[in-house]
Amino acid sequence: MNASSDDMTSSSAWLYALVDACRERRHRGVIWIPASPETARARALSLWRARTWHAPLWVGQTAPGDTIDALAPRQARTRLGREHDLIIIDAGAEPGFDPDAFGALSGTLRAGGVLVILTPAEWAAGQVGPDADYARLAHWPHAPTTLSAHYLARLARGLRREPSVWRWPDEHASPHPGRLPEVSAPAASSPGDACITHDQQEAVHRLTRLRRRRPVVLSADRGRGKSAALGIAAGRRLAAGETTLWVTAPRQAAVEPLFERLAALYPHGHRDAARFQITLEAGECEVRFLAPDAVMAALSEPDVDRHAPPTLFVDEAAAIPTPLLARWLEAFPRLAFATTVHGYEGTGRGFQVRFYARLSRRTPDWREIRLREPVRWADGDPLERLTRDILLLDAAPADDSEAEAALAAAPLRIRWLDRATLADDEHALEALFGLLVQAHYRTTPSDLRQLLDGPDVRLAVAYAGDTCLGVCQVQAEGGFPADLAECVVLGERRPRGHLLAQSLAAHGGWQTALTSRWWRIMRIAVHPVARRRGVGRALVEAVATAACSHEVAYLGVSFGAEAMLIAFWRRLGFISLRLGLTREAASGEHALMMGRALMPPARASLATWADDFQYLLPSLLAFELAHLETDVVTALLHEGAVPAVNADLYARLERFAQGGGELALARPWLCRAWLAWWRRQPQKAADETLDEDVQALRDWAATLFQGRDVEATRAMGRQVRIAHWRRLAGLLRCRLEPTP
Repeated sequence: MNASSDDMTSSSAWLYALVDACRERRHRGVIWIPASPETARARALSLWRARTWHAPLWVGQTAPGDTIDALAPRQARTRLGREHDLIIIDAGAEPGFDPDAFGALSGTLRAGGVLVILTPAEWAAGQVGPDADYARLAHWPHAPTTLSAHYLARLARGLRREPSVWRWPDEHASPHPGRLPEVSAPAASSPGDACITHDQQEAVHRLTRLRRRRPVVLSADRGRGKSAALGIAAGRRLAAGETTLWVTAPRQAAVEPLFERLAALYPHGHRDAARFQITLEAGECEVRFLAPDAVMAALSEPDVDRHAPPTLFVDEAAAIPTPLLARWLEAFPRLAFATTVHGYEGTGRGFQVRFYARLSRRTPDWREIRLREPVRWADGDPLERLTRDILLLDAAPADDSEAEAALAAAPLRIRWLDRATLADDEHALEALFGLLVQAHYRTTPSDLRQLLDGPDVRLAVAYAGDTCLGVCQVQAEGGFPADLAECVVLGERRPRGHLLAQSLAAHGGWQTALTSRWWRIMRIAVHPVARRRGVGRALVEAVATAACSHEVAYLGVSFGAEAMLIAFWRRLGFISLRLGLTREAASGEHALMMGRALMPPARASLATWADDFQYLLPSLLAFELAHLETDVVTALLHEGAVPAVNADLYARLERFAQGGGELALARPWLCRAWLAWWRRQPQKAADETLDEDVQALRDWAATLFQGRDVEATRAMGRQVRIAHWRRLAGLLRCRLEPTP
């Protein structure tokens, strides 16, 4: 160790002063140690040894000594729901600074605790380069050391700029003290009241009085007592006579505060791994945790009344796929969703964009409650302010009035941004990143690093005047040498990155997809007031023009398959190439890859790949994708060649419509006739209202291609269903035009 003994002995006095000040204010302190790895580690250990800490944690590859708990950054989520008084993040050596780990763990530090950040000494002078964690960012053929480090340079600026951060640089034996803000003491809660803030009281009141088909959405930043409010409300519902209540979350650790609050309210209750049980006047009562994928299955248990199922509380709802939330919305009359608006997942606003509209359609009387007052720490907390700053958790697009005024006053123009300049312009970065966060279902802290430092990333941005109205993030892919591409096709190699090109080559066997050059549109977002005004199209066409000038053969895109998104990309000339067989954890949907050829030689290859996909699709729908949503199925089946219509096909339709034969024996010809009709229909917006007969014919695809009934026919008896199918065959016969 190179640290002097003065370092070791001088740490105690000022550390006690910092901790005492934090506890008095109910704040969390931040200490930054920019020093050589040996000195930084020695100083961090001296802080750890200077006093007794609750659950101290060292975040890095290894921890010095045997008595402090060490955690690899990739395991950060396993600590959610726990509390620490001391967290040391070792970003000065391998594995480097992990943005997602920092975001996750910062919320587990309780008031009066201290976060210590170790970084290279050069950060104090603004000399920042990529660290070891950039290996996750680099893709073939780039090495981590060749990447830019705009993200880390911005992080270092934030540490230098924040006045409440205590700095302990190499040349000083004691740190430069930070200035903790003065705050008034929090108001004491009422005697015997389990709630700490007025926000919490209001939330518990609403959750305790849930009404049928009037779900409640509880939204909050981290540290506002959201999970505790669920626990208090669950306890009060049991006390009011409810015997069973279910809770679910992406991880059981996320609801640990809920169970802890139940245990505090009812100390004579019994807690096991996934249940809290108690005997009250109404008899035996329980609160039961279920993993998200087990909730619907639990409704089939013999002691569950499907017509009056238990109340369901959903914590961290923004991290659960939207299709699953929608199923629960239909199945549970009494239901509450709780979600973090900001935080390590950054999903709250994406959740609002994706799910609030569905809530309004299906349960228009739903209510939102927002928790604003901090519970776990006081207003003005230095760590919360630092985290919001360096992770851009408060990033938001221009407000609606500003966007409307800009659209009215100035023409739209597309600019390609220099990322070094963007990283230095906080206003422009916040507006741009805020658009991406608002438009997408999941944005993590590491996505900001990808935006600023990802190799071969380009940013096309739509402005009206100085107002950012749209952004398109593009990633270059492909260009592999033939021998490496062959190894990928054979399953012998899988270089890092190149998501779309490698997937088409590895799963489709199309080696040309890897040797050709692509620009993949990673993300595209348009300001809400500028949608349906051609901004998205203008961005994509600007990307296509620039790609052609760089001799790029294809544009590509990969996204969670939704009918509206499929329609958007098809209108821009993209065609479907590959659909994932399983739902992605992030979106709850099957990933769809689409492409657009930019040069004449590429069009033939793309057409071949699209034909292969359409040839494969009916088989997938009959087996692996038998439960794919009908609107997605029909959107995919709209592509492809129109089958020929002849007299034999008319005759077979007529025979089935008049009562001849079973559906199973007519299905191949019915499928062919349906495709001939459907592919001649003009492409409509996915949310456009269809004629009743057209809607019925469109939905018949679920029966013909997937062997299942849609909601409209599910309750029919067998004879009624067969009559319905024969009527549809007659409609199809009347609407089907012969092949010219």
